[in-house]
Amino acid sequence: MSLRIALLGLLTAYGSASGYDLAKSFEKSVAHVWQAGHSQIYPELAKMASDGLVTVEAEGARGRKIYTITAEGRAELREWLLGHDPTGPARSEVALQAFLVPLLETPEAVAVLERLRAHSEQKLAQLEALWTAKHSAPIPEGTARVKFGNLALDLGIRQTRMVLQWADDAIAEVQARS
Repeated sequence: MSLRIALLGLLTAYGSASGYDLAKSFEKSVAHVWQAGHSQIYPELAKMASDGLVTVEAEGARGRKIYTITAEGRAELREWLLGHDPTGPARSEVALQAFLVPLLETPEAVAVLERLRAHSEQKLAQLEALWTAKHSAPIPEGTARVKFGNLALDLGIRQTRMVLQWADDAIAEVQARS
């Protein structure tokens, strides 16, 4: 369901688009919070068309279809935003490794935690570069400008900063116990 909602959101924010254009927009924005590849996007667009949430506005060379959100699609997006509580367990490889790292010897556990920290530093740099590219200024601490995608980008930056702090604390704890 979330892929469907993400695609409806992209069509609402950016207007009519081909499956290819939606996949590229997805990679540059929504993919930071929800993973989906071309092989998932195209079948979902076909289902959305059959469900009346989007229409094929035009069909071009090599079967290229331009999708437009319908009133029913806008209503579904709005209903989901206003009434959907996130469900299901969070899936996080970082959390899974944190859960399992005590099974390792201290030097190995520290190495895993340092690798997780380095990964988070790299992710933070990428997210901050996205912010800078969108705003030509570094993200103000504790501030989010409300434009499409900014709240999610701000959330990602804050979560990644928190993971870095957690990694520092976890490394110190594991080293103190040895």
